[in-house]
Amino acid sequence: MGLNRNEASCLANEIILINVSGQDKPGLMSALMETLALHGAHLLDIGQAVIHEDLALGILVSVDEKNAGALIKETMFRANEAGSTVRISNVSKENYRVWLDASGQKHYILTLLTKGGGSAPMHAVSALTHRFGLNIDTIRRLTDRGGAREVAGRARLGVEMRLRGRVGDMTQLQTEMMQSAEQLDFDFSLQQDTVFRRNRRLVAFDMDSTLITEEIMDELAKRHGVGEQVSTITAQTMAGKFDFKESFRQRAHLLKGMPVSVLDDVTQAVQLNTGANRLLRALRHFGYKTAVISGGFQYVGEHLQTQLGIDYVYANNLVVEHGVMTGEVSGDIIDAERKAILLREIAAREGIALEQTIAIGDGANDLPMLQRAGLGVAFHAKSVVKETARHAISNFGLDAILYLIGFSDRDINEALGNE
Repeated sequence: MGLNRNEASCLANEIILINVSGQDKPGLMSALMETLALHGAHLLDIGQAVIHEDLALGILVSVDEKNAGALIKETMFRANEAGSTVRISNVSKENYRVWLDASGQKHYILTLLTKGGGSAPMHAVSALTHRFGLNIDTIRRLTDRGGAREVAGRARLGVEMRLRGRVGDMTQLQTEMMQSAEQLDFDFSLQQDTVFRRNRRLVAFDMDSTLITEEIMDELAKRHGVGEQVSTITAQTMAGKFDFKESFRQRAHLLKGMPVSVLDDVTQAVQLNTGANRLLRALRHFGYKTAVISGGFQYVGEHLQTQLGIDYVYANNLVVEHGVMTGEVSGDIIDAERKAILLREIAAREGIALEQTIAIGDGANDLPMLQRAGLGVAFHAKSVVKETARHAISNFGLDAILYLIGFSDRDINEALGNE
């Protein structure tokens, strides 16, 4: 790869790596930058982390050979004056070229969420990423310092790792990471770090067992005395063993003769899944569009729309005559393929690229929607869905989606606190 004028100029100079560690002291950065400026150094790269008031700072500079000695001497003096340890080394021209070439590698964001001790999950993912040729550039904590605050009796830790490299078999990496997640009870998401990843604009939810805890059809069936028959069909359908449209018609037919007041009672009693309210409040605050795209009932979806401020609701309509369900369905039944089409249509209506969409679901009929979205998340999903989806949340609530987008607890709490 050819060098531009600036890169060629750097190679003509001394290239120096400065590593500073010790207690973080106010004014240290200012003093170091003043030294670099006085000696005409060109800043090539910089990175800093502070953990429990301990500083780790790395600075890569290019400097004219005649100024290198004085720069090194004064940098060491300034750092030692602040009580910090400094290590300065020359970078060879060859290593500098390798560093430049690495800028052409793809970058990824790995989000890791775990309860309890995080060392075993961190070891698992770092070993896997290393084996598949990815280097860790940065690590950022997403959960607040309390988070060590306990959730259900266990501490919660969320981190975001920025990776770079060339992965030969991404599918295999995803598969092995999913296996580790199952064994060690952690959640993860591995996304390519693109402009779309940083600019999601639409979040679409499945409804039953995703946004809410219930399967509404099953709840209605129990009250109508056909619970066992309907539950059997539902389970087979969600596992991908039954055509959704036909199963929906069969289940709806079993509800024939039920007063619509029963549907209203069940709707009023629905429970949101853990984290749903926090997620939707945050999305609304940050200006995201939201949608429910469900194979369930429009009546329930519209209730949630009013309650939660959801922008779009697409679900199925049961025919009601004289206050009683006829067992028939009006309009097209929303199945797996229709869900994916609706996601695309909403995005187009809002002027949003599909890559900027997020879809969340738990059943086999959600898979096409999850696969076409920029970020498709299997939420507490059936095994057939987890095996196919690229991202899964199994140990946390729906608000964990905010970590996958890149928000930290600090971002979320600040936003919701300002409402």
